[in-house]
Amino acid sequence: MARTTRRSTTHLSRRLVQLYAGLALYGASSALLVRAELGLEPWGVLHQGLAELTGISIGIVSIIVGAVALLLWIPLRQRPGLGTVSNVFVVGLAMDGTLAVVGELDGYGFRVPALVLGIVLNGVATGLYIAARFGPGPRDGLMTGLNRVTGRSIRLVRTAIEVAVVATGFVLGGSLGVGTVVYALAIGPLAQLFLRVFALPEPAAPSVTAVPSVTAMPGESSTPAPPVGSGPVAAPAPGQAILPQ
Repeated sequence: MARTTRRSTTHLSRRLVQLYAGLALYGASSALLVRAELGLEPWGVLHQGLAELTGISIGIVSIIVGAVALLLWIPLRQRPGLGTVSNVFVVGLAMDGTLAVVGELDGYGFRVPALVLGIVLNGVATGLYIAARFGPGPRDGLMTGLNRVTGRSIRLVRTAIEVAVVATGFVLGGSLGVGTVVYALAIGPLAQLFLRVFALPEPAAPSVTAVPSVTAMPGESSTPAPPVGSGPVAAPAPGQAILPQ
């Protein structure tokens, strides 16, 4: 029993490390895309456009947009997890912190490598925090909620959201360029690769000790005791979602 408890604690600790390392790395990789000045990922275009409009740092804008997206979960009846709430704050803070350390880059000899490194690290970060299974980010949850409510395909909902986000960000002054196209083509395969790399095994189920059969008294039939944990299991209430843990 003690060994199982230690194993479960270790498993949870590793998931938490993956979650926060992934979110921090996601913010840092997004900051590299900003410094590359060759085009941002779709939501980054919106964040940068709003930052240009308001004068607020792009990291704080990211936090505000994430919080608004999370509020939109309420009418969609989505349930946030630890990863969802953490995503709102950690990514934006890590982004501003990285921008404070990494200054503006001069020339394509620095900007192109920053773009490539930013996209690759973004894929690593995605694999890390999604594999931790603490719930989707606020923007992804908005997509899945709209998919469930409208009945439209994930592909259609995601495309519609990202086209609207990119168009709005571009009009506001966000950076749209070759980096946006490269990101769109590369992030899917990279995320799939690193999801496999950082996939966590399920914790071992606790062993069940067999219960000996009851010895019958003279004149009674001998009936083995039911195994521990047998019997019907109550189903979740209608509409109750089981969140990733």
